[in-house]
Amino acid sequence: MIEREYERGCAPSSIDENASIIRADDCCGKLNVYNWFKDISDVSQGDDFVEVRFKNTRKAFFKNVNFLNLREGELVAVEASPGHDIGIVSLTGVLVKQQMKKYRISKDAEIKKVYRKAKQNDIQKWKEAIAREMPTMIRTREMANYLNLDMKIGDVEFQGDNTKAIFYYIADERVDFRQLIKLMADEFRIRIEMRQIGARQEAGRIGGIGPCGRELCCSTWMTNFVSVTTNSARLQELSPNPQKLAGQCNKLKCCINFEIDVYHDAKKRFPTNADKLLLKHGSAYHIKNDVFKQIMYYELVEEKKQNLIVTVPVSRVWQILEMNKIGKKPEKLVEFIVEDNHLNEFSNPLKDSSLDRFDNNNNKKKKKRKRNKNDKRN
Repeated sequence: MIEREYERGCAPSSIDENASIIRADDCCGKLNVYNWFKDISDVSQGDDFVEVRFKNTRKAFFKNVNFLNLREGELVAVEASPGHDIGIVSLTGVLVKQQMKKYRISKDAEIKKVYRKAKQNDIQKWKEAIAREMPTMIRTREMANYLNLDMKIGDVEFQGDNTKAIFYYIADERVDFRQLIKLMADEFRIRIEMRQIGARQEAGRIGGIGPCGRELCCSTWMTNFVSVTTNSARLQELSPNPQKLAGQCNKLKCCINFEIDVYHDAKKRFPTNADKLLLKHGSAYHIKNDVFKQIMYYELVEEKKQNLIVTVPVSRVWQILEMNKIGKKPEKLVEFIVEDNHLNEFSNPLKDSSLDRFDNNNNKKKKKRKRNKNDKRN
């Protein structure tokens, strides 16, 4: 059996088929949980629950009713509806209960059971089920195209006993796939479950490299997706270009929300009604803010003078606003006006240099050499 058949969403470090143990020490951050209590001997109070992972990012918690001595990486047969499924133990001990609290799973809820450690017959059926996944997905896509359904079959996950399959699909609108299910049931002879996923989940399943140069957050450590709005981008004064704000899933990048709380706290020091400041010889109009430098940019418009972009500290803006409330107008916006040249005009660092300047010089030298040779001959 090749190693990729054992991955199920997490690349294995070592495989022992005889003991039915799959080690994944260097697993991705989303599926792997570091067990801080693995070196502590007395962890018996957490043996009644275990965490089991399946294909892609699917994990679940099961009750160890038979109190089996389970280790991380072991294949186990667990309860499913109907039949049983084969999964890989990803966490044992006290931390399982902490993970259940994290995902808000009550101990009193109906939690499925761990039947036994996987036997050779179970593993053989599991291998056959895994081998059917790729051909089934390709055939299902052909059926969906034949029925002109506006949906994409992203992945197929067979249950360990080879009696049920979960079909993950993406669709922008509601799809009537009743006819598709009839065709699939007649051809595959299995129970079918259709599960719709979003574009973010699909990007996390496929993976990739983001514009920051690192692996996508949704494919490594993110499990819960919080809605991202354009207001978050406006608050951080990011570029309104949708191509820069969108990720590989064609949605707004999740990292836009990472620093939003810091900007909310920093924005509290800035005045909200400072769009226009009144001066004795003109007015100043607000352009943008620099949150971390506590600076506001204003366009200074004075009589018979050229407009200037001036940086004003927040404390000075508060002073001018208080003066304007009373009816007073200061003479100067700031004591020393510092022009911000990069806002007034765009400077091209390559305007004096050309990419083909070396080629042109070589051509000139060659022409000069040819002329000198001709002169000598004459």
